[in-house]
Amino acid sequence: MPSLPPRAPLTRLFRLTWPVYAYAVFEEFILLYPLYALLFHDTGLSVAQISSLFVIWALSGVVVAVPAGAWADVVPRRRLLAAAPLLAATAFALWLLLPSYGAFAIGFALWGAGGALSSGAFEALVHDELTRRGAADRYARVMGTARALGVAAVGTATLLAVPVMAVGGYAAIGTASVAACVLCGAAGLALPEHRAPDTRADAPRTVAARYSAVLREGLSEAASSPAVRRAIALVVVITALWGVLEEYVPLLADEAGVPARTVPVVVLVVWVLVTLGGLLAGAADRLPPSGLALLTALAAGAVAVGALLGSPVGWVLLGLGFGACQMLAVVADARLQARITGSARATVTSLAGLGTDALTVAAYALYAGVYALVGHAVAFAVLAVPYLAVAWALASLRAPATGPGPLHQDAGTE
Repeated sequence: MPSLPPRAPLTRLFRLTWPVYAYAVFEEFILLYPLYALLFHDTGLSVAQISSLFVIWALSGVVVAVPAGAWADVVPRRRLLAAAPLLAATAFALWLLLPSYGAFAIGFALWGAGGALSSGAFEALVHDELTRRGAADRYARVMGTARALGVAAVGTATLLAVPVMAVGGYAAIGTASVAACVLCGAAGLALPEHRAPDTRADAPRTVAARYSAVLREGLSEAASSPAVRRAIALVVVITALWGVLEEYVPLLADEAGVPARTVPVVVLVVWVLVTLGGLLAGAADRLPPSGLALLTALAAGAVAVGALLGSPVGWVLLGLGFGACQMLAVVADARLQARITGSARATVTSLAGLGTDALTVAAYALYAGVYALVGHAVAFAVLAVPYLAVAWALASLRAPATGPGPLHQDAGTE
């Protein structure tokens, strides 16, 4: 394998990074986020119906994830990334024009499919373009910044949703959300993409044949490579569990006796520290396995203790724990991208998305069961326990004799 320069000039990266960051911002700048449950309630839906919509949302992602990933290895990825937010825009427009259970269900199916369409394609495009520019070592830094900007966009949209709702109601909220999706699609089209055609004599010629070939290749690589399987498992566990817990932070604060008017402050503290975690992902990517193991264990402790304290110190600890999880999620993704050696990069990455969605559904069910017995604080502590197992697994990995960090630490164990 030819050696690549360790650093790429910033001017060569800017052509890639600015649409990546714009895509991450507009994808999450959805003013409907904090209010769509209220829209469903105001339309007359019951709690059971609203819960069933969330199931439809999750299952649509599970069904579409791997087929969409394989498709992203066949057709231009930036076109899929441009189309994905337009499915969400269609969903939001449908909710505004025809508010009913059927329209909400179709909208969630479209939104989930759009998320699956971009999952895998986004990571694969960014990794391949950075590699082409001789900057593969910057993947964690770029993706960490993108994730941090996405979190900041969610927070900003949430803060703006209240005054916009007061002035223009659901129509204004929905229109702004559709506009953000359209801008996200435009950012997707602006992404650079350079993929050399397969010139092998035995290369599949039709789209259907190429699709079948990359799907088989991706599934085969995930099944045959222990390193890829470990990397997928790491992405799934780290990403899914803290993502579920984050949704319950307002309810945790309410259970701890925080006044309703102060709950947004608790959420803001958590958001700020999660954003910081994303920005520090590049530094975390350079940690040895023992350092990642320690960070994971500290994250588990911070989440559990912070939730159980239910105090200002506890909210800071919770935010620090989530921030560490954000760092670890980006590093886990970088580890997976470094492990993939074939041409079906998006297909393999989509398997991690599939696993994350499936574990998320299971984690929601587990959380609901634990909460019913012992409340939110203990439920947070229980879902933090698996991170201790992740820490133990990371600590057991053999450190590299040479190399830039944890992405190569167990290359000799295959």
